Amino acid sequence: MRSISKYQDIVFSHFNELILKKEPNNLYEPIKYILGLGGKRLRPVLTLMACEVFDVDCQKAIPAATAVEVFHNFSLIHDDIMDDAPLRRGNETVHEKWDLNTGILSGDAMLILAYQYFEEYEPTTFRELAKLFSKTALEVCEGQQYDVDFETRDDVTIPEYLKMIKYKTAVLVGAAMKMGAIVAETSAENANSIYDFGLNLGIAFQLQDDYLDAFGDPETFGKQLGGDIIENKKTYLYLKAMEFASDNEKEQLLHLFSIHPSDNADKISSVKEIFNQTGASEATQKAIHEYTFKALETLNEMKIGTDKKEVLKAFGEKLMSRNV
Repeated sequence: MRSISKYQDIVFSHFNELILKKEPNNLYEPIKYILGLGGKRLRPVLTLMACEVFDVDCQKAIPAATAVEVFHNFSLIHDDIMDDAPLRRGNETVHEKWDLNTGILSGDAMLILAYQYFEEYEPTTFRELAKLFSKTALEVCEGQQYDVDFETRDDVTIPEYLKMIKYKTAVLVGAAMKMGAIVAETSAENANSIYDFGLNLGIAFQLQDDYLDAFGDPETFGKQLGGDIIENKKTYLYLKAMEFASDNEKEQLLHLFSIHPSDNADKISSVKEIFNQTGASEATQKAIHEYTFKALETLNEMKIGTDKKEVLKAFGEKLMSRNV
Protein backbone atom coordinates (compact mmCIF):
# COMPACT_ATOMS: atom_id res chain seq x y z
CA MET A 1 0.00 0.00 0.00
CA ARG A 2 0.94 3.62 -0.51
CA SER A 3 0.94 6.40 2.07
CA ILE A 4 -2.23 8.41 2.59
CA SER A 5 -0.59 11.43 0.97
CA LYS A 6 0.12 9.38 -2.18
CA TYR A 7 -3.55 8.44 -2.51
CA GLN A 8 -4.45 12.09 -2.03
CA ASP A 9 -2.00 13.07 -4.77
CA ILE A 10 -3.54 10.52 -7.15
CA VAL A 11 -7.07 11.77 -6.43
CA PHE A 12 -6.20 15.47 -6.72
CA SER A 13 -4.26 14.87 -9.95
CA HIS A 14 -7.15 12.87 -11.40
CA PHE A 15 -9.75 15.55 -10.66
CA ASN A 16 -7.47 18.30 -11.95
CA GLU A 17 -7.31 16.43 -15.27
CA LEU A 18 -10.96 15.32 -15.36
CA ILE A 19 -12.48 16.44 -18.66
CA LEU A 20 -16.07 17.64 -18.74
CA LYS A 21 -16.12 19.39 -22.13
CA LYS A 22 -19.80 19.09 -22.88
CA GLU A 23 -22.60 21.45 -23.78
CA PRO A 24 -24.64 23.34 -22.79
CA ASN A 25 -21.96 25.28 -20.97
CA ASN A 26 -24.32 26.55 -18.27
CA LEU A 27 -25.03 22.97 -17.21
CA TYR A 28 -21.42 21.77 -17.01
CA GLU A 29 -19.59 24.88 -15.80
CA PRO A 30 -21.14 24.66 -12.33
CA ILE A 31 -20.12 20.98 -12.19
CA LYS A 32 -16.53 21.83 -13.07
CA TYR A 33 -16.68 24.65 -10.52
CA ILE A 34 -17.81 22.53 -7.56
CA LEU A 35 -15.39 19.71 -8.41
CA GLY A 36 -12.61 22.26 -8.82
CA LEU A 37 -13.07 23.61 -5.30
CA GLY A 38 -11.23 20.56 -4.01
CA GLY A 39 -12.14 19.82 -0.44
CA LYS A 40 -10.75 16.89 1.53
CA ARG A 41 -11.52 14.27 -1.16
CA LEU A 42 -11.98 11.86 1.73
CA ARG A 43 -14.30 9.40 -0.01
CA PRO A 44 -12.35 8.76 -3.23
CA VAL A 45 -9.15 8.40 -1.22
CA LEU A 46 -10.87 5.71 0.85
CA THR A 47 -12.01 3.89 -2.30
CA LEU A 48 -8.44 3.75 -3.62
CA MET A 49 -7.04 2.73 -0.25
CA ALA A 50 -9.62 -0.03 0.17
CA CYS A 51 -8.79 -1.46 -3.24
CA GLU A 52 -5.08 -1.74 -2.40
CA VAL A 53 -5.84 -3.11 1.08
CA PHE A 54 -6.97 -6.20 -0.84
CA ASP A 55 -3.91 -6.31 -3.11
CA VAL A 56 -5.30 -4.74 -6.32
CA ASP A 57 -3.73 -1.65 -7.92
CA CYS A 58 -5.74 1.43 -6.97
CA GLN A 59 -5.83 2.62 -10.58
CA LYS A 60 -8.52 0.03 -11.17
CA ALA A 61 -10.71 1.78 -8.58
CA ILE A 62 -10.45 5.29 -10.04
CA PRO A 63 -13.81 5.17 -11.93
CA ALA A 64 -15.59 4.04 -8.73
CA ALA A 65 -13.76 6.69 -6.70
CA THR A 66 -14.79 9.32 -9.26
CA ALA A 67 -18.43 8.22 -9.01
CA VAL A 68 -18.34 8.54 -5.22
CA GLU A 69 -16.86 12.05 -5.32
CA VAL A 70 -19.18 13.27 -8.08
CA PHE A 71 -22.18 11.98 -6.13
CA HIS A 72 -20.91 13.58 -2.92
CA ASN A 73 -20.57 16.94 -4.63
CA PHE A 74 -24.03 16.58 -6.17
CA SER A 75 -25.40 16.20 -2.65
CA LEU A 76 -23.46 19.27 -1.50
CA ILE A 77 -24.97 21.45 -4.23
CA HIS A 78 -28.48 20.44 -3.21
CA ASP A 79 -27.72 20.61 0.54
CA ASP A 80 -26.43 24.17 0.10
CA ILE A 81 -29.65 25.12 -1.70
CA MET A 82 -31.78 23.62 1.08
CA ASP A 83 -29.67 25.34 3.78
CA ASP A 84 -29.42 28.61 1.80
CA ALA A 85 -25.68 28.42 2.50
CA PRO A 86 -23.53 31.23 1.09
CA LEU A 87 -20.16 29.45 1.28
CA ARG A 88 -18.75 26.04 0.38
CA ARG A 89 -15.04 25.39 0.96
CA GLY A 90 -14.52 29.11 1.43
CA ASN A 91 -16.06 29.97 -1.95
CA GLU A 92 -19.50 30.94 -3.22
CA THR A 93 -21.95 28.06 -3.36
CA VAL A 94 -23.20 27.07 -6.81
CA HIS A 95 -26.69 28.52 -6.34
CA GLU A 96 -25.18 31.83 -5.16
CA LYS A 97 -22.70 32.04 -8.03
CA TRP A 98 -25.32 31.09 -10.63
CA ASP A 99 -28.93 30.66 -9.49
CA LEU A 100 -31.27 28.11 -7.90
CA ASN A 101 -32.41 26.50 -11.15
CA THR A 102 -28.82 26.01 -12.31
CA GLY A 103 -27.88 24.46 -8.98
CA ILE A 104 -30.78 22.01 -9.14
CA LEU A 105 -30.20 20.98 -12.75
CA SER A 106 -26.41 20.73 -12.55
CA GLY A 107 -26.79 18.66 -9.39
CA ASP A 108 -29.21 16.32 -11.16
CA ALA A 109 -26.71 15.91 -14.01
CA MET A 110 -23.97 14.99 -11.51
CA LEU A 111 -26.09 12.18 -10.09
CA ILE A 112 -26.44 10.69 -13.57
CA LEU A 113 -22.75 11.21 -14.35
CA ALA A 114 -21.85 9.30 -11.19
CA TYR A 115 -23.67 6.22 -12.45
CA GLN A 116 -21.94 6.45 -15.82
CA TYR A 117 -18.50 5.95 -14.27
CA PHE A 118 -19.52 2.45 -13.19
CA GLU A 119 -19.97 1.53 -16.86
CA GLU A 120 -16.18 1.12 -17.11
CA TYR A 121 -16.41 -2.15 -15.17
CA GLU A 122 -17.33 -5.67 -16.22
CA PRO A 123 -21.01 -6.65 -15.77
CA THR A 124 -20.64 -8.50 -12.44
CA THR A 125 -18.64 -5.71 -10.82
CA PHE A 126 -20.90 -3.08 -12.38
CA ARG A 127 -23.97 -4.77 -10.91
CA GLU A 128 -22.49 -4.95 -7.40
CA LEU A 129 -21.32 -1.35 -7.50
CA ALA A 130 -24.62 -0.04 -8.88
CA LYS A 131 -26.62 -2.01 -6.30
CA LEU A 132 -24.57 -0.62 -3.42
CA PHE A 133 -24.62 2.87 -4.90
CA SER A 134 -28.42 2.92 -5.34
CA LYS A 135 -28.97 1.74 -1.76
CA THR A 136 -26.53 4.33 -0.44
CA ALA A 137 -27.90 7.22 -2.52
CA LEU A 138 -31.41 6.54 -1.24
CA GLU A 139 -30.17 6.39 2.35
CA VAL A 140 -28.41 9.74 1.88
CA CYS A 141 -31.73 11.25 0.74
CA GLU A 142 -33.47 9.73 3.77
CA GLY A 143 -30.82 11.18 6.04
CA GLN A 144 -31.24 14.61 4.47
CA GLN A 145 -34.99 14.46 5.04
CA TYR A 146 -34.50 13.51 8.69
CA ASP A 147 -32.15 16.49 8.98
CA VAL A 148 -34.80 18.82 7.55
CA ASP A 149 -37.53 17.34 9.76
CA PHE A 150 -35.44 17.83 12.89
CA GLU A 151 -35.24 21.60 12.33
CA THR A 152 -38.90 22.00 13.33
CA ARG A 153 -38.93 19.46 16.17
CA ASP A 154 -38.06 20.03 19.82
CA ASP A 155 -38.15 16.35 20.78
CA VAL A 156 -35.30 14.90 18.70
CA THR A 157 -33.50 12.11 20.58
CA ILE A 158 -29.82 11.24 20.38
CA PRO A 159 -30.54 7.82 18.79
CA GLU A 160 -32.63 9.59 16.13
CA TYR A 161 -29.82 12.05 15.51
CA LEU A 162 -27.23 9.30 15.21
CA LYS A 163 -29.48 7.50 12.70
CA MET A 164 -29.75 10.71 10.69
CA ILE A 165 -25.99 11.27 10.45
CA LYS A 166 -25.46 7.58 9.74
CA TYR A 167 -27.66 7.90 6.65
CA LYS A 168 -26.75 11.41 5.60
CA THR A 169 -22.98 11.07 5.92
CA ALA A 170 -21.62 7.77 7.21
CA VAL A 171 -23.18 5.34 4.71
CA LEU A 172 -21.38 7.06 1.84
CA VAL A 173 -18.05 6.75 3.64
CA GLY A 174 -18.74 3.05 4.23
CA ALA A 175 -19.85 2.59 0.63
CA ALA A 176 -16.74 4.34 -0.68
CA MET A 177 -14.60 1.77 1.08
CA LYS A 178 -16.77 -1.18 0.11
CA MET A 179 -16.60 -0.10 -3.55
CA GLY A 180 -12.82 -0.41 -3.38
CA ALA A 181 -13.29 -3.90 -1.95
CA ILE A 182 -15.78 -4.81 -4.69
CA VAL A 183 -13.39 -3.65 -7.41
CA ALA A 184 -10.64 -5.73 -5.75
CA GLU A 185 -12.99 -8.76 -5.79
CA THR A 186 -12.23 -9.66 -2.18
CA SER A 187 -14.48 -11.83 0.02
CA ALA A 188 -17.91 -10.66 1.14
CA GLU A 189 -16.68 -10.85 4.72
CA ASN A 190 -13.80 -8.47 4.03
CA ALA A 191 -16.05 -6.14 2.03
CA ASN A 192 -18.59 -5.97 4.86
CA SER A 193 -15.91 -5.41 7.50
CA ILE A 194 -14.35 -2.51 5.63
CA TYR A 195 -17.83 -1.07 5.13
CA ASP A 196 -18.34 -1.13 8.91
CA PHE A 197 -14.94 0.52 9.37
CA GLY A 198 -15.98 3.34 7.04
CA LEU A 199 -19.45 3.60 8.56
CA ASN A 200 -18.17 4.19 12.10
CA LEU A 201 -15.45 6.49 10.84
CA GLY A 202 -18.15 8.41 8.98
CA ILE A 203 -20.20 8.89 12.14
CA ALA A 204 -17.11 10.15 13.96
CA PHE A 205 -16.37 12.42 11.00
CA GLN A 206 -19.86 13.99 11.08
CA LEU A 207 -19.80 14.46 14.84
CA GLN A 208 -16.51 16.25 14.43
CA ASP A 209 -17.93 18.33 11.57
CA ASP A 210 -20.74 19.39 13.91
CA TYR A 211 -18.20 20.29 16.57
CA LEU A 212 -16.03 22.26 14.17
CA ASP A 213 -19.08 24.10 12.82
CA ALA A 214 -19.37 25.72 16.23
CA PHE A 215 -15.79 25.72 17.51
CA GLY A 216 -13.60 25.48 14.40
CA ASP A 217 -11.16 28.05 13.09
CA PRO A 218 -12.93 30.19 10.46
CA GLU A 219 -9.62 30.50 8.58
CA THR A 220 -9.37 26.74 8.03
CA PHE A 221 -12.93 25.41 8.30
CA GLY A 222 -13.99 26.66 4.86
CA LYS A 223 -17.68 27.05 5.68
CA GLN A 224 -19.66 29.66 7.52
CA LEU A 225 -18.85 29.21 11.21
CA GLY A 226 -21.95 28.68 13.33
CA GLY A 227 -24.04 27.69 10.32
CA ASP A 228 -25.80 24.90 12.21
CA ILE A 229 -26.68 27.31 15.01
CA ILE A 230 -28.03 29.87 12.55
CA GLU A 231 -30.19 27.17 10.94
CA ASN A 232 -31.39 25.92 14.37
CA LYS A 233 -30.10 22.41 13.67
CA LYS A 234 -30.42 19.90 16.48
CA THR A 235 -26.85 18.61 16.36
CA TYR A 236 -25.22 16.27 18.87
CA LEU A 237 -23.88 19.37 20.66
CA TYR A 238 -27.40 20.76 21.03
CA LEU A 239 -28.94 17.47 22.15
CA LYS A 240 -26.23 16.89 24.77
CA ALA A 241 -26.62 20.46 25.98
CA MET A 242 -30.37 19.90 26.41
CA GLU A 243 -29.64 16.66 28.28
CA PHE A 244 -27.21 18.29 30.72
CA ALA A 245 -28.71 21.80 30.98
CA SER A 246 -30.42 23.37 33.97
CA ASP A 247 -34.03 24.50 33.53
CA ASN A 248 -32.85 28.05 32.93
CA GLU A 249 -30.28 26.96 30.35
CA LYS A 250 -32.86 24.78 28.58
CA GLU A 251 -35.27 27.69 28.37
CA GLN A 252 -32.55 29.94 26.99
CA LEU A 253 -31.42 27.34 24.44
CA LEU A 254 -34.97 26.65 23.26
CA HIS A 255 -35.51 30.36 22.77
CA LEU A 256 -32.25 30.80 20.85
CA PHE A 257 -33.17 27.89 18.58
CA SER A 258 -36.57 29.40 17.80
CA ILE A 259 -35.36 32.73 16.42
CA HIS A 260 -33.73 34.00 13.23
CA PRO A 261 -32.16 37.36 14.13
CA SER A 262 -30.82 39.66 11.43
CA ASP A 263 -27.42 39.63 13.18
CA ASN A 264 -26.45 36.13 14.29
CA ALA A 265 -23.22 36.96 16.13
CA ASP A 266 -24.83 37.24 19.58
CA LYS A 267 -26.92 34.11 19.03
CA ILE A 268 -23.88 32.04 18.04
CA SER A 269 -21.85 33.33 20.98
CA SER A 270 -24.66 32.61 23.48
CA VAL A 271 -25.25 29.09 22.17
CA LYS A 272 -21.54 28.23 22.23
CA GLU A 273 -21.35 29.43 25.83
CA ILE A 274 -24.19 27.08 26.80
CA PHE A 275 -22.51 24.20 24.91
CA ASN A 276 -19.38 24.76 27.01
CA GLN A 277 -21.12 25.38 30.33
CA THR A 278 -23.26 22.25 30.14
CA GLY A 279 -20.39 19.94 29.15
CA ALA A 280 -21.92 19.26 25.72
CA SER A 281 -18.66 20.24 24.00
CA GLU A 282 -16.69 17.70 26.03
CA ALA A 283 -19.34 15.00 25.52
CA THR A 284 -19.23 15.50 21.76
CA GLN A 285 -15.45 15.16 21.67
CA LYS A 286 -15.78 11.97 23.72
CA ALA A 287 -18.31 10.55 21.22
CA ILE A 288 -15.94 11.35 18.34
CA HIS A 289 -13.23 9.29 20.04
CA GLU A 290 -15.63 6.43 20.81
CA TYR A 291 -16.82 6.03 17.21
CA THR A 292 -13.27 6.30 15.90
CA PHE A 293 -12.22 3.54 18.31
CA LYS A 294 -15.21 1.45 17.20
CA ALA A 295 -14.05 1.84 13.60
CA LEU A 296 -10.52 0.77 14.49
CA GLU A 297 -11.85 -2.30 16.31
CA THR A 298 -13.35 -3.63 13.05
CA LEU A 299 -9.84 -3.85 11.59
CA ASN A 300 -9.34 -6.97 13.72
CA GLU A 301 -12.03 -8.75 11.67
CA MET A 302 -10.29 -8.18 8.34
CA LYS A 303 -8.04 -10.81 6.87
CA ILE A 304 -5.30 -8.41 5.83
CA GLY A 305 -1.69 -7.80 6.82
CA THR A 306 -0.71 -5.86 9.93
CA ASP A 307 1.00 -3.20 7.81
CA LYS A 308 -2.27 -2.50 6.00
CA LYS A 309 -4.20 -2.31 9.24
CA GLU A 310 -1.67 0.26 10.44
CA VAL A 311 -2.26 2.44 7.36
CA LEU A 312 -6.03 2.38 7.95
CA LYS A 313 -5.52 3.03 11.66
CA ALA A 314 -3.29 6.03 10.88
CA PHE A 315 -5.95 7.40 8.55
CA GLY A 316 -8.63 7.12 11.22
CA GLU A 317 -6.47 8.80 13.84
CA LYS A 318 -5.52 11.58 11.45
CA LEU A 319 -9.17 12.18 10.65
CA MET A 320 -10.02 12.36 14.34
CA SER A 321 -7.49 15.14 14.94
CA ARG A 322 -8.42 17.30 11.92
CA ASN A 323 -9.37 20.99 12.23
CA VAL A 324 -10.93 21.53 8.80
